[in-house]
Amino acid sequence: MDALYTAVATATHGREGRAVSSDGRIDLALAMPVELGGNGQGTNPEQLFAAGYAACFGSALGLVGRQAKVDVSDAAVTAEVGIGKQGEGFGLKVTLRIELPDSVDQETGRKLVESAHQVCPYSNATRGNIDVDLVVE
Repeated sequence: MDALYTAVATATHGREGRAVSSDGRIDLALAMPVELGGNGQGTNPEQLFAAGYAACFGSALGLVGRQAKVDVSDAAVTAEVGIGKQGEGFGLKVTLRIELPDSVDQETGRKLVESAHQVCPYSNATRGNIDVDLVVE
């Protein structure tokens, strides 16, 4: 694959440090969530992954909607990223909650969401590695 764009970010000190993008637009304090024993006083990698996945999936949904001539511009995607023990290490699970405009019927909406799941780069990266549940609301 030839990359059309490459994002660059550096994290220091793991989950208790800082994440900074090469252009400086992201500059965040990182912290373990309270649920994992941290103080929760910063952003965590699961939140960053959720934000990226939600935005990317929303763009993929817009693409397939335009191709199908269905207006999904008012759709909203919420990504829930869970972390837990998996074998000796940790694993992730994702639920994508897609709210479609009222003008899109359930069957059409489900087909568009499934098509978006096939073209979204995050979905392609996670397929076979992370359980992803699609919930059309």
